[in-house]
Amino acid sequence: MASQASSEAPAPGFSVPIPALPKLGRTWYKRGTLYWLCRARTTVFIVLVMAMFSFFALSLYSGFRDILPPAARGVWDGAQVVAACAASVWGWVQQRRGHREALLDPPSPGQTLQAKRDHNRRVPGLIALGRGLVVLAAPVMPAFAAYLVGWLAAWLTVREYPSEVGARRWLEEHSAEA
Repeated sequence: MASQASSEAPAPGFSVPIPALPKLGRTWYKRGTLYWLCRARTTVFIVLVMAMFSFFALSLYSGFRDILPPAARGVWDGAQVVAACAASVWGWVQQRRGHREALLDPPSPGQTLQAKRDHNRRVPGLIALGRGLVVLAAPVMPAFAAYLVGWLAAWLTVREYPSEVGARRWLEEHSAEA
């Protein structure tokens, strides 16, 4: 019979194994070097996604901008700058509100894994739908990109994810029962 891996062993003082979370594994428990490397990896990936999406949005917008009359381009560009600034702040605020609400009722490790599975099932359909809508959204694509950048920047800069809080509470509840 194979022995239990050290990462699957219960934490000292606990009789329940530490649950693994998506993208963080069991590193969330000690928040050591490996945890911060996981967070840094996620940050680098998301910053690259934000940069690529922003480039795509600006390229699509410039294609739309070329069909505008020269007199309207300056006005439309000014409106886009204002809309993008407002959308960026709105994205940040929406994410922080959602984060605050999620911390009040954090998901258990099982709920986190189920949410990740559900998300992975929905993504292909949303991508297909988004491809069709993105052409219609070309005139306001910079504002969409700014909202996404604001939302993701707020998501990346939180101290602790709700899934970590939920897993910590779940671990405390289940270790008290044992």
